[in-house]
Amino acid sequence: MSRELQNVEYRHFTTQELNRYNGINGAPAYIAYKESVFDVTGSFHWQQGTHQVLHQAGMDLTECMAEAPHGEEFLEKFPKVGTYRKKLHKTGVNMPDQGSGTQKEHSLDDRIRGAIWGQFVGDAFCLGSHWIYDLVELNQRFPNGPQGFETPVAGHYHFGKRSGDLSHYGDGALVILQSLAAQGSFDTVDFGLRFMALFDSPGYKGYRDHATKETIANFHTFHDGNPGADYTFQDGADDDQPATVSRLAPLAALYFRSENYLSVVERATRVCQNNQRAVAYALAHALILRELFSGSHLHDAVRASGDIMATRGAAGSEVNEWINAAMAATHLDVWEATHQFGQACPLKASFPSALQCALHHGGNFVDALRANAAAGGDNAGRAAMIGAWLGAGLGVDALPLKWRELLTAREEISAGVERIAAAVQ
Repeated sequence: MSRELQNVEYRHFTTQELNRYNGINGAPAYIAYKESVFDVTGSFHWQQGTHQVLHQAGMDLTECMAEAPHGEEFLEKFPKVGTYRKKLHKTGVNMPDQGSGTQKEHSLDDRIRGAIWGQFVGDAFCLGSHWIYDLVELNQRFPNGPQGFETPVAGHYHFGKRSGDLSHYGDGALVILQSLAAQGSFDTVDFGLRFMALFDSPGYKGYRDHATKETIANFHTFHDGNPGADYTFQDGADDDQPATVSRLAPLAALYFRSENYLSVVERATRVCQNNQRAVAYALAHALILRELFSGSHLHDAVRASGDIMATRGAAGSEVNEWINAAMAATHLDVWEATHQFGQACPLKASFPSALQCALHHGGNFVDALRANAAAGGDNAGRAAMIGAWLGAGLGVDALPLKWRELLTAREEISAGVERIAAAVQ
């Protein structure tokens, strides 16, 4: 438990601050009723921050009291630790309440555009600062922290690209966006062939990660042994890094209402990552986006995703554990949390690190990307997820227009986004 959470004086709580006192992993359990905050940590009925399976600490439960078997006088036996009033906070962009409830500030169009643009902007933002693990080196290159869209220097993994270009993650994301826009649905073979046409081309000068190289190798191995046979593109690399989660936003937007949603996400994952852990994290990412597209707040969307993943075997349970850990760490600075979860690419590090950053800066897209970039490591992979979640939650106007206009592929992205948005209506 952090010292910050142990020593809390009577004060006013914002919604984001209240969310941190959720009773999980040693955090105190606080609840808000009307305009007061109560400490229920010591109650037998609030073990691990959960009450009667239905209610979670860290929330405003005013509207739930009418259905409770007891009255508000029940709360008087608990210490009152502060005051609370639900409202919007001005932070430079429209900041929605991050507690429970339905988010009504943004249309579905806004959320879809925000998610897809957010994914691409997040990736491009970190191009020049990507994969710098040594924070001394990161601070020497960027004394005031990465400001975004820096051109990679000589010796960098992405050297040769320029400000506004996408990393290899973003290049793959653009491939699936264009495939979805052209086909009007997810076609495994169409996406696979487009992927091969780009990444297996001698003309491609970007970075090829493990998922890409092994996917290409598996494709050629199959055709060498089966001349003329059709390839299903379901034998991707044995890889558990962010290849798929960094490109899922347009597919999620197109399919989030479908009863086949999760099976489509799994097929899309196995094109380049035939790995159960990669599938599990892709499903969790997709579930969060589904909730956000449906109007949920980020905190509720994350919790709903974790609850579903907990029922999906060992890999799903692992994801749920990291989701809970990320939610319990929202009070930490993003740099500190990222170094606890890990800066590296594997999803058991990058996913909770991204999630913690998105929850910590849930109302401010700009601050979230800057904090994530300054934490180093695989900040581009994390930023694609963060950008998609916050774009979906805050709407496209939360993304600075000048950042979208900086993207080299802005016209191609815009065309794909509009095709997806029109198809969903």
